[in-house]
Amino acid sequence: MVKNALGLIEVVGLAAGMAAADAAIKAANVELIGYELAKGGGMVVIKLSGDVGAVKAAVDAGSMAAAKINKVVAKHVIPRPHNEVGKIIITKETVGLMPAKTAPADAEPPAQAIISPDPEDAPVQTETQITVNDSVQQEAEAEMEAVQAESLQTAKQEPVNPAEICNLCGDPACSRKKGDPRITCIHYDKNNKEDE
Repeated sequence: MVKNALGLIEVVGLAAGMAAADAAIKAANVELIGYELAKGGGMVVIKLSGDVGAVKAAVDAGSMAAAKINKVVAKHVIPRPHNEVGKIIITKETVGLMPAKTAPADAEPPAQAIISPDPEDAPVQTETQITVNDSVQQEAEAEMEAVQAESLQTAKQEPVNPAEICNLCGDPACSRKKGDPRITCIHYDKNNKEDE
């Protein structure tokens, strides 16, 4: 699935992620692999593929568009990624990507329709094909409902006052407030020595 280059844009918030994806696709000839929600912090990773120059231009345009809405955490382009990297980029958590479904060995293969140039002999979808199409559509609808429910859940959370967030790590879960000793930060590394 990944062509000559892989582009990643990590932003905070789904709205910023959608703006980044839209701007990236409009900026260059790239393919949108999809997006993936992080397990905390509201971060979203937009995944793109295409030629190296096109992906670089798309990632730059997408990150600039997302920066107007919310924070851009990271952006990166990997030219000529190894095939093994595709296994961790294209996962079941990637939204927007419809991977090819593999049928069980004992399942009956779907009936084949004959395509004819004559419009009167146009192929008719068989019952098996209609069932497969309906199940794919139902899965997509269920996935969309789950994403909408998750965005409603995050929208209900109260916004955090920037003065109540640790100014060292920026983590809302950190109990340290601005002005507190650095050692109270949950991300403070005790082995690091302050400049004297």
